[in-house]
Amino acid sequence: MGSTSTAQYTRMGRRPQQSTYLPSIGTFDTRTSSAPPYSGLLTRSLSLSWRPSTYYRSARVEPTQSLNISTAQPFSSSNYLNNIDNVKVPPIFPSARQALYTRYTPKDWHNAQMTNYLASDKIRSAAERLRSDAIRLAREKDEQSFKNNAESSKRLGERINDIEYWKNELEKTKNKLKNKIDDVEFKRREVERQLAETEKPLRIAQENLYEREKRQGIDLVHDNVERELIREIDTIKLTQQKLRQMLERLNTQNALNRASLHELELDAQDKFRARVLDSAAHHIKTTSRGINFYEGIENVDNTVSVPETWTRYTEENIRRALSEMSQSDELLNASNQLMAASNNDMWSQWNHVNVSLENRVQEEQVAKHKIQAHLEKILQEIFDVEQNIEFLKKTIADKEAFLQVAQTRLETRTRRPNVEACRDPAMHRLIQEVHDLHATIADLHGKLRQEENAVQHLLRTKSTLEQDLAIKNNSLFIDSDKVMGIRRTFTMGAPEKSSVTSVTFSHPRGLIAV
Repeated sequence: MGSTSTAQYTRMGRRPQQSTYLPSIGTFDTRTSSAPPYSGLLTRSLSLSWRPSTYYRSARVEPTQSLNISTAQPFSSSNYLNNIDNVKVPPIFPSARQALYTRYTPKDWHNAQMTNYLASDKIRSAAERLRSDAIRLAREKDEQSFKNNAESSKRLGERINDIEYWKNELEKTKNKLKNKIDDVEFKRREVERQLAETEKPLRIAQENLYEREKRQGIDLVHDNVERELIREIDTIKLTQQKLRQMLERLNTQNALNRASLHELELDAQDKFRARVLDSAAHHIKTTSRGINFYEGIENVDNTVSVPETWTRYTEENIRRALSEMSQSDELLNASNQLMAASNNDMWSQWNHVNVSLENRVQEEQVAKHKIQAHLEKILQEIFDVEQNIEFLKKTIADKEAFLQVAQTRLETRTRRPNVEACRDPAMHRLIQEVHDLHATIADLHGKLRQEENAVQHLLRTKSTLEQDLAIKNNSLFIDSDKVMGIRRTFTMGAPEKSSVTSVTFSHPRGLIAV
């Protein structure tokens, strides 16, 4: 009880140095040893609460760069707090419950404190440098983000201007093409109307030929009027063929114009939608509503063109529209020339027929006048001959009375008796008178027969002239009333300047005998 007990650890022998967990303080080299990374926790010994179980190595601080200079790669693995320069945090060794620890010297304590201070300064400087680098990087990335956003907005604005420019060009071309389509359609209707108008002159010419087939006798002649009418029909049919071909070309050209207009409308509609979408994208800000994350959207490539092909596509559409408008202008000029030439040809041939018809009517009128004059003369001659026949008959009757007197005298003298029946001069004279009267009566009867034959010839001539006059009247009625009656006015629009003068018909009805 009263004896002093010796501490148990004083009776224990020292463990061999090579088997201890802690190396000798004097022989520990911080530059060559490989210690585990410092955990940042200072644990205490399990047996001695006042003594830490952490061993601090002495280290020499050799700063390799200034603390206020940012590293080139602030997030590199070589810049972690536990691996900055050559500062090594002492490793943590587990304490042994039964081990005896050597006490540290004040120098070790001061060295450990200095090491902690230097490590703290180094780590704080590294953290400060890292914070400065992070702030600088954040500012740089912020400026870069604003710059990228401004550049994207600028490019979107330029793209919107390009779309608006080409859309305006498309709208201008569309309006011009629409006007050209209206012009071609209007010209097509004019050609169609002129083609329909040619049917009436053709029908009139055919009716004229049909009516002139009703002429009779010698007047049924293949004259100049008939040749001009046949030429007019050929001219009208050739004009109709050319107008039908032009009408087909106008329809084809308008179909091409509408196809080009459809392409322009589709392109303009696509550009309108693209401009709306790009304008919406251009006005999107960081404070806009509806913005969201779309992961991987930058990898989605649904584009089908590049700026060169995009511009070339619109230019080709505009170039095609301009080409179709140029073709339309050429076709409009050709159709105007064709319509003018066709109208002039038909108008000229119409007047040629009218001139020939007027000349033919005048010839028929002259022939009719001559026939009427001859008929009047024949009628007068018939009247005169008939009067002469009556005169001859009366003369013959008178001569027969004288013959009766002479014969009665001779018969009376035949009753003279005997020698009184003498051939005296009176007898000779009576006999001569009877012979003379017989000769006179015979001559008068001959003349009477001739006069009667002349009357028959005159009557036959009168009948022939009357028949010819009826034929001429029929021909005049056909040419002047039937033919001229429907050819007094040109059924189509007369050309403004024509080398053929219009024919004014004179009505010959006053020359027709009633």
